[in-house]
Amino acid sequence: MSSASLGIWLGQRATALDELVAAHGVMGGTGPGRRHATLQLNYAFALLLSSQFQGFCRDLHSETIRHLSAAIALPTLAAIIRWDLSSLRRLDHGNPNPSNIQQDFGRLGLLELWPTIHRKQARARSHVSALEVLNEWRNAIAHHAFTGKKLVDPRGRLHLRQVKRWRAACDFIVRRLDQVVGDFVATVVGHRPW
Repeated sequence: MSSASLGIWLGQRATALDELVAAHGVMGGTGPGRRHATLQLNYAFALLLSSQFQGFCRDLHSETIRHLSAAIALPTLAAIIRWDLSSLRRLDHGNPNPSNIQQDFGRLGLLELWPTIHRKQARARSHVSALEVLNEWRNAIAHHAFTGKKLVDPRGRLHLRQVKRWRAACDFIVRRLDQVVGDFVATVVGHRPW
């Protein structure tokens, strides 16, 4: 069983990303060769991927708060706790980078989020590093500032295969977050939330 947030990631969020890949195929074809007219689609794909990943993280955070606060017997206190844990959430205004994700889930008591994920899966470090690079690209694209960044191509050229690798990394991280956060909630409230 998985969280509702994971279901949305695998459903409507994946569909939105797939639509952009399909548009890329229409614009540039699907066979081998250079794609000169698809750079803006690659930028759009990277931005959409980052926003969909951020949406998943925010959804999972909210879902976790609902499960944790449901264990509080007093409704008014539960509402106060829900408000407090979701206020000033970094995922509401900042990038979905590992630091902001850790900060937000750390406020819930999950202080060892990334170390736990790294212990569960040896490949996790490379996927988290890919997420950091995706966030750098997201900022470079959004602010049109490619100089001085540690980008795959500092001239701003972004290829579909790179965005697809980031998508695979995000998919990996999403599944691990779902599992680790579910395990954490189970230890706090005494039963699996999903």
